[in-house]
Amino acid sequence: MSREADQDASDLLLEQINRARANTTPLRIQGSNSKAFLGREVAGEVLDTRVHRGIVHYDPTELVVTARAGTPLRELLAALDAAGQRLPCEPPAFGDDATVGGMVAAGLSGPRRPWAGSVRDFVLGTRLISGHGTLLRFGGEVMKNVAGYDLSRLLAGSFGCLGVITEVSLKVLPKPRHSLSIRLELDSTEALQKLAEWGRQPLPISAASHDGDCLHLRLEGGEGSVSAAHQRFGGEVIDDRYWTALNEHRLAFFDEGLPLWRLSLPNHTGPLALPGAQLIDWGGAQRWLKTEADTVQALAHEVGGHATCYRQGASDTPFQPLAPALLRYHRQLKAQLDPLGLFNPGRMYPEI
Repeated sequence: MSREADQDASDLLLEQINRARANTTPLRIQGSNSKAFLGREVAGEVLDTRVHRGIVHYDPTELVVTARAGTPLRELLAALDAAGQRLPCEPPAFGDDATVGGMVAAGLSGPRRPWAGSVRDFVLGTRLISGHGTLLRFGGEVMKNVAGYDLSRLLAGSFGCLGVITEVSLKVLPKPRHSLSIRLELDSTEALQKLAEWGRQPLPISAASHDGDCLHLRLEGGEGSVSAAHQRFGGEVIDDRYWTALNEHRLAFFDEGLPLWRLSLPNHTGPLALPGAQLIDWGGAQRWLKTEADTVQALAHEVGGHATCYRQGASDTPFQPLAPALLRYHRQLKAQLDPLGLFNPGRMYPEI
């Protein structure tokens, strides 16, 4: 779709939501549906956010961009790239037509996450249609504006269960002056030990992944610091596109087959004996695991982490089960923002 198709369709979305409220009709909120494999299946009338699209405001000198939820993520990234800027959280798209709203609702971040921050960290403000049929605004376009900031951040990773995001303001940053990716022949145990050691030093590492055979590193920053780090580490220079392939699950490891699990773990977690093939990301804080085992979430919990299943239908609890107290808070928040339970009911948990 061309930029000529940009439009404010918040009234249309609000009208559909009010009809659903009147008839108590569940709504399945989606943009391009590129992340439908995450979470439990939702039954309901489709509410498509792609009619509400366009970059509302972007001045590169302010390091803030505001876009409507249905804006294609690729359009936003292209606009930032043209100005020499980027979203440092490196969100995966999983499809050419992924939207800005879907990016925030899923809250997924790429290989740069441990060094730059998550999607949630870059959300400054949001506009939201609540289950009361009202258009709400939280936060703003100024980085010092903290009014409502926490609630805006809370929407990141909420998978549309709290309301319909209509607009997002995001902090952006300049692209690094220099980038270099290398591959080192280290086994996973030695790689994790080295990463723990390097994490205590001022090194320009912005991504670290071990594929079972080699450690892959991305170095970003000034040319001098990147060059010095390369001289220290050695290793073979590789194409930077490795990180895109990893982020978008295009590596051979992610070929369809066994259920895919994502384990998010405490920093510097050592080698784990997991029941299946694994790929290490985020310098060890994220593990991708292919397995039919049904003990993955219990194993992640034992080491202080959590696990998410990336294949719909492979588990009835694709997200890590919540402790009773935390589940109570989730249900109370859902009741406040979506009292009729219309928005993506059961997408994350059956009780929500």
